[in-house]
Amino acid sequence: MTVLRRLAGLWIVPVVLLGWELATRAMQHPFFPPPSIILAHMRELWFTGSPTRLWLNDTALANFPQSLRRLLAGWALAGVGGVAAGVAIGRSPLLYRFLDPIIQFGRALPAPALLPMFLALFSTGTRMQIATITFGIVWPVLFNAADGARSVEPQHLDTARVFGLTRGQRLLRVILPSAAPKIFAGLRLSLSLALILMVIAEFFSTEGIGFQLRAAQRAFDLPGVWGAIVLLGVLGYLLNQGFLLLEKRALIWHDAKM
Repeated sequence: MTVLRRLAGLWIVPVVLLGWELATRAMQHPFFPPPSIILAHMRELWFTGSPTRLWLNDTALANFPQSLRRLLAGWALAGVGGVAAGVAIGRSPLLYRFLDPIIQFGRALPAPALLPMFLALFSTGTRMQIATITFGIVWPVLFNAADGARSVEPQHLDTARVFGLTRGQRLLRVILPSAAPKIFAGLRLSLSLALILMVIAEFFSTEGIGFQLRAAQRAFDLPGVWGAIVLLGVLGYLLNQGFLLLEKRALIWHDAKM
């Protein structure tokens, strides 16, 4: 029933596609092709493979997995580093006072503007792209983790001390569970940002969805450009839905309390 409800909630998609089709055919603007042309072009570019390969052809298999690996690697590094640093800063007022100016400076730097620096450090390739993604998305995780760790109820920590829990046990059993809702909020926000930075970083690559988008732009292949944009939108939706399922399972105890 849950799956049926989710599918029923997508009724707006065909309505939007129909409106889009009618509007673009009425406009007849070369920069805005109808979705029927975009979808046909997407199929020709990426989805002419066999059903055993989910209809993905060689071009798709050479580009899509690479993009996903970079995105998830950068997101995982930002998640681990952001949570660790955020919890430490959130539980230590002294550390917060020392590091806050540096953190505020770092979060204000736009990751795309630092691409020349990452190119100089790592050259073109996967390391440069992962570094760009990680730097650009670590801040929402760090700030949410710090806020969550800072807002732990003092009574909970006092009770843990009375029961003789060590510092490590208090971290695992009290601080992290209390901060988990805000940590997951930061991780969800960073996931959407990771998709954007993945595309930007892959403009300097020779493979990936971002590279395909850039190649279509250079060739003035407008249906290909729109196809890459639609593909990124679908990928972002699927990643968000997958994360929501993970969050719901991980925070089931929190939902039960609510």
